[in-house]
Amino acid sequence: MQSLRAIIADDEQLTRTIVRARLEKLGHQVVAEAADGLQAVEAARLYHPDVIVMDIKMPVMDGIEAARQVMAENPCAILFLSSFNEEELVEQAGETGALAYLMKPFRKEDLGPALEIAVRRFRQMQSQAKQIEELKESLETRKLIERAKGILMDRHHMTEEEAFKRIHFQARNQNKKMREIAQSIITAAELL
Repeated sequence: MQSLRAIIADDEQLTRTIVRARLEKLGHQVVAEAADGLQAVEAARLYHPDVIVMDIKMPVMDGIEAARQVMAENPCAILFLSSFNEEELVEQAGETGALAYLMKPFRKEDLGPALEIAVRRFRQMQSQAKQIEELKESLETRKLIERAKGILMDRHHMTEEEAFKRIHFQARNQNKKMREIAQSIITAAELL
């Protein structure tokens, strides 16, 4: 696994020290430590980490609320640590976007694989979200082009193929995307 930029958020200094030592031994860079959830959110804003290793139960702001804010502002992989094995906490952690969960005390051998799973799942989720956005964009473009073709066919008595070629030709000549030309045709039609 490539080197990751990590933040450690835990109210126990000893836990932060242990996690830091293990992360550094695995070749990762700890860019910040936080003693509570609010500090974790602020550190995420400042350092844009690849991963946050975070305790669930912390003062000021718990890890679950901190994870919600991080995922809303600066999404990254989150690995939760907890001394509590409550099903409700695990469920809440999953709902915030946490991708792995380790019980304290954990074996040092467990941190690396849990970290890798969290980061891998996060990257898969990001990739899927990007694909969904690209599909939405493609569908929207297709709708605009169809609408523009309809306008050309109706107003200029073109065939569908002629209308498509006109849009394609204009896009190529003006060094623009077909979506932009289609939008221009629609806008012009709305003005007239």
